[in-house]
Amino acid sequence: MLDKLFGGVGLSRGRRDIRLLEPGDSVDFWRVLYANRDEKRLLLFAEMKMPGEAWLEFKITGDTLHQTATFRPHGLAGRLYWYTVYPFHFFIFGSMIRRLTGAEK
Repeated sequence: MLDKLFGGVGLSRGRRDIRLLEPGDSVDFWRVLYANRDEKRLLLFAEMKMPGEAWLEFKITGDTLHQTATFRPHGLAGRLYWYTVYPFHFFIFGSMIRRLTGAEK
């Protein structure tokens, strides 16, 4: 809701095919930059309104799913934003990875 309030794309977008991800597809407020099943790698770019740029990467090596969130702040507002939301990421990304792997009961 906050993203749409500030003119962002929000969460109401869909994909061309629910079984296949390709570069250019949207997933919520993320844009798929790279998706390679053979490499077991997915790279997403955040299109929500924020004072910076954010990427989210998923990579599988062996039987381990790696999740990497990257944020490049723009100026002081970006740094304030990052330090304000940083504590919540432990809950958000922790829950996300558990749900993706089926570890959440």
